[in-house]
Amino acid sequence: MEEQNNTGLRRAAEIYRHRGLRARQLKEEGKKIFGYFCCYPPIELLTALDITPIRVLGNMDEPVTEADDYLPPVMCIFCRSAFDLGMKAQYNYFDGFVGAHACDGAERTSFIWQNYIHSPCNFQLDVPHTAHGPALTFFKEQIALFQKTLETFCGTQIHPDDLRQAIALHNRQRALVRELYGLRKPNPPLVSGTEMLQVLIAVMSIPVTEGNDLLQAVINEVTTRANPHAPKHRLLIWGSLIDHAAFTELIESSGFNIVVEDTAIGTRPFWHDIEMTADPLDGISDHYLNEVLCPRTFRETGPSYQADSDARFNYLKEFAKHWNVDGVFANIIRNCDIHGYEVPVIKDYLNAIGLPVLVIEQDYSTAALEPLRTRFEAFAESIDGY
Repeated sequence: MEEQNNTGLRRAAEIYRHRGLRARQLKEEGKKIFGYFCCYPPIELLTALDITPIRVLGNMDEPVTEADDYLPPVMCIFCRSAFDLGMKAQYNYFDGFVGAHACDGAERTSFIWQNYIHSPCNFQLDVPHTAHGPALTFFKEQIALFQKTLETFCGTQIHPDDLRQAIALHNRQRALVRELYGLRKPNPPLVSGTEMLQVLIAVMSIPVTEGNDLLQAVINEVTTRANPHAPKHRLLIWGSLIDHAAFTELIESSGFNIVVEDTAIGTRPFWHDIEMTADPLDGISDHYLNEVLCPRTFRETGPSYQADSDARFNYLKEFAKHWNVDGVFANIIRNCDIHGYEVPVIKDYLNAIGLPVLVIEQDYSTAALEPLRTRFEAFAESIDGY
């Protein structure tokens, strides 16, 4: 029984280490595979057409070479890395690519990807930067256009019941991710930040049904094993995504347990379910525009600086409370403007509620990680006297 239960994390680590392997297997079986950039493309539409969505990521181990001819070095290094992998044919199994205006860098990368990496089907999702009524109407029209593009490519229409079933499958995945996050509330957490990262990237690399099975297996495993983790300072990560276990391992070996991540590979894609509405596109458009909380979207401002900060970041205060957080790491990938511009206000807000904040702008390279160790160790020591 113990051997049967000890398969979820091992399977997740295997998928994490060999991203694309399962997708290539499915491709050989005749399945369609689409890559998507960032959190905003509504992958439920892909699932409804039996298309496997694969999250496009970069690689902190791989020097950027091919992308240098197309994207300037002042641009976000994560976007450049992802495009670099595309130019090196590491995503050559895609039948389609879905870009999104998550930020200016992602939008430029998406257009250039479509011009130079010729997947059979391409779509650019124009995501409004505001969340008021007209923006939501426009966004729903964009998603409807995305649906028509997919239907034309596949030669079949999406039946509303198939779309509702796809929404239910992805909502089930969101619920399982939240359940797994709940297992990080004890001290020490039952799941480490490194394990969580590998699980989430694995889930983004396989069909949703397989991802749900994997999540359930991980939950079963970590709730029955002897907890291998020790109490340390409890850390919340906010900001640019982290997609390499070497980074989380460095942090967790420097005096921290990562217990919650407000990032694009963390809570943001999973924290809210899509509401089942009469027209499924209503629930989908509202979810992706209003419930994926990223600083790329401008929310309504409050009557004062304090009120505005509370309205925008109150959810982080709730995260800090529920996970009993001792400190916050604000992770900024170099030239990630949408997160970099937020640093002064979010640091001010978190300090005001009693949380120390470490801000690091890093170069998205494993070769540049080790010099950061002393900064994390010094941050851990500073928390003792905070």
